[in-house]
Amino acid sequence: MRKLSKISSQIDGQPMFKLLDKIKKLESNGKDVIHFEIGDPDFDTPKNISDATINALKNGNTHYVSSFGLVELRQKIREYIEKSRGFKPTLEQVLVTPGANIVIFYAINCLVDPGEEIIFPDPGFPTYNAAIKMCGASPVRVPLLESNEFRMNPDDIEKSITKKTKMVIINSPQNPTGSVMTKDEIKATYEIAEKHDLFLYSDEIYSKLIYDNNKYSSPSIFDKCKERTILADGFSKAYAMTGWRLGSVIGPSDVIEKMQLLLETTSSCVSPFIQKAGIEAIDGDQTFHKYMHSEYRKRRDLIVRELNSIEGVDCVMPGGAFYVFINIKKTNMTSEQFCDYILEDADVAILPGTSFGRFGEGYVRMCYAVKQERINDAIKRIRNSINKLKL
Repeated sequence: MRKLSKISSQIDGQPMFKLLDKIKKLESNGKDVIHFEIGDPDFDTPKNISDATINALKNGNTHYVSSFGLVELRQKIREYIEKSRGFKPTLEQVLVTPGANIVIFYAINCLVDPGEEIIFPDPGFPTYNAAIKMCGASPVRVPLLESNEFRMNPDDIEKSITKKTKMVIINSPQNPTGSVMTKDEIKATYEIAEKHDLFLYSDEIYSKLIYDNNKYSSPSIFDKCKERTILADGFSKAYAMTGWRLGSVIGPSDVIEKMQLLLETTSSCVSPFIQKAGIEAIDGDQTFHKYMHSEYRKRRDLIVRELNSIEGVDCVMPGGAFYVFINIKKTNMTSEQFCDYILEDADVAILPGTSFGRFGEGYVRMCYAVKQERINDAIKRIRNSINKLKL
C-alpha cells in the first residue's frame, strides 16, 4: 500500500485560506460576510507600480535572469536598507525572493540541522511552526503576553535556550498581535543571540507600517547582517502587492549564496517583470503608500475604540501592522467557538488566536485592512451578537 511521506503530515497550510473556503460557500448562498480574516490590503497596487510592470512586459522582460535577482533591484534594496536601517549591505548580501514567506524555509534549510531547536513567538505567523517541523527541526515557543502588550520578551527568549538551540525568530511589527518591540528589546535580543552564537531571523515584512511616530528598530544594525542576522522583507503589505510574490533577504554573504542556490533549484528566478515592479515601488512616488499608511492608522484607532466599548471583549492598541488581537475570555468561549459564533450569527469572519499557536487561546485576530464603513457595520453586528450572550 502506497504511503505519503512523514514530512507531508507536517503540512498544515494557512488557517485563513481554509476559512476562506467556508466563507465562499456562505456567500454563494447570499450571505454578506465582512472579511477580517486575511491579511490582504483592500487597496489595489499603486498605478505607477502596475504601469512599470506593463512596460516591462511590453519590453520583453519575460526571460530567465540571475537567480540572485536583477542587479538594479538589488542596488535599490541596498539603498533602501541604508536609508531605513542605517547600513548599506554589499551586493552579495542581497537576494531577491518570490515573496518573504519562502525565506523562512531557505533560512532553516541552510542554517539548521534536523533535531536542532528554533525559538519563535507564540502566537505567531503559522508558517514559522510549519517550516520548522517540515525541515525536521524542533519548535520552541515563547509566549507573547498581553501584560507585555504582546511584545516578545528577551528574558523569555534566553530562558528557552538550550545546547540544541540554533536560531531565534522575531517578528516586529508582529502578526497576529500588531505589537512592536522596543529598541531596547531588539538590542537585548541581538545580544542574547550573540552571547549564545545563534542565528537571528528578523521578519520585517511590516516595517513600513508603524504608527504613533515610532521609529523602526532592527537587529540588523548591530552586525550589518554580516554575522548572524537574517533580515526578511517584502513588498506585499506596504505596497498592496500580496499577489505579486516579491520579497528580499539580507544576510551574511555565504548564507545568501546557499539561499540563492536553493532558490535557483526550486524556482529558477523571480520573474523579471515582477522585479521591475519592485524597482518602481522603492524608487517611485510614495504618495499612495503614505495614504495607505494614514488610512490604516485611522482604521486602527476606530476599531480599537469601538471594540473596547463592547462589554465582554477588550484589546490593547497595536503599534504596527494591520491587526488587532482581541481578548474574548469573558465570553467563556474558546477562540474557535467565538469565531464560529460570530461568523454564523453576525456574518463577520475573524480568526481564532489558536490559528497562531496554543498561547493564542482566549483571543481572536481581526485584520483591519477593511474600509471604515465596513468596520462600523461589523462592529454593530459583533455588538449585537455579544449582547445576545447576556454576559
